[in-house]
Amino acid sequence: MKKILAINPGSTSTKIAIFEGNEQKFVKNIKHSTEELSGYATIADQYEFRRDVIISVLEAENIDLHSIDLVMGRGGLIKPLKSGVYRINELMKEHLMMGYNGQHACNLGGLIADSIAKFIGLKEAYIADPVIVDEMEEVARITGHPDFERKSIFHALNQKAIARMYAKDSGKKYEELNLIVCHMGGGVSVGAHRQGRVIDVNQALDGEGPFSPERSGSLPMNQFLKACFSGKYTQEDMQKILVGKGGYVGYFGSNDALAVEKAAIAGDPKAELLEEAFAYQVAKQIGENAVVLKGKIDAIILTGGIAYGKPVIARIKRYIDWIAPVAVYPGEDEMAAMALNANMILNSEVEVQDYV
Repeated sequence: MKKILAINPGSTSTKIAIFEGNEQKFVKNIKHSTEELSGYATIADQYEFRRDVIISVLEAENIDLHSIDLVMGRGGLIKPLKSGVYRINELMKEHLMMGYNGQHACNLGGLIADSIAKFIGLKEAYIADPVIVDEMEEVARITGHPDFERKSIFHALNQKAIARMYAKDSGKKYEELNLIVCHMGGGVSVGAHRQGRVIDVNQALDGEGPFSPERSGSLPMNQFLKACFSGKYTQEDMQKILVGKGGYVGYFGSNDALAVEKAAIAGDPKAELLEEAFAYQVAKQIGENAVVLKGKIDAIILTGGIAYGKPVIARIKRYIDWIAPVAVYPGEDEMAAMALNANMILNSEVEVQDYV
């Protein structure tokens, strides 16, 4: 059975896993202290440090690096792409280093994967379904003013993997189905999947759409505009209102959806209202996508970490179960999603694409 190394960098940690087929044989979340990272001017500058730590951890675990057959990194904020798997080339590395579409720890995934692959003698490494997967139709890009355009930035890796998993469980092909996939984690993205393409989705990185544990979601624009020019807030303050200090953090003081759920169960009226409002906004976003798909929907899939919460799932279902059958796939296992794509490469089930 061929071995796969999956690499998923976060802001203060790097998660790695070894798979044989789709079976996870080893996993470790490597923590990086503030002191360790403070010496690097940009996120991209960290990649050699993180690569060396990964190699040291694998060697300490007596994992033979040269037994690895494929290295898969988390995709970053590069040029908008159609869904699929991509070999990491020089242009992609250049764009990851510069932060073509923004600075984020996920940009390190391709850089580290390529470097480790070269270190152990593999010809190339890969990414799959990065967050900037863009299959939106032109009509979905229009905002209402020519200076602004809607963008596709969402939980593409998990949404696509879960959609394929649902299709397999249903005995069908993903490309045959119309699905609404709702990923609920630190951010919330709801995508309209029409026969294998996500033709519309809210921009989850900046919090467009429903509010989430730490994002404000779509805010009343005039109120937001007045706040921007009130003199009370800096640009950084306003950014944190959008992402970091919004949602549950703003209302409840915590980004822990489970804490809100427990408080709601205990009878806290504020927590009950918040959880209901979250379900309400998520359901409205799902309803928008039902319109996008013109009512022809095979299933609505609820996924992400919040999908473990039975009370909030029940609340969402009460709003949407008349639209289409609802399937729940809790969790956001990016490592398994990367392994799924890696196995498709190894089994020649997918065409590897070039980044141009």
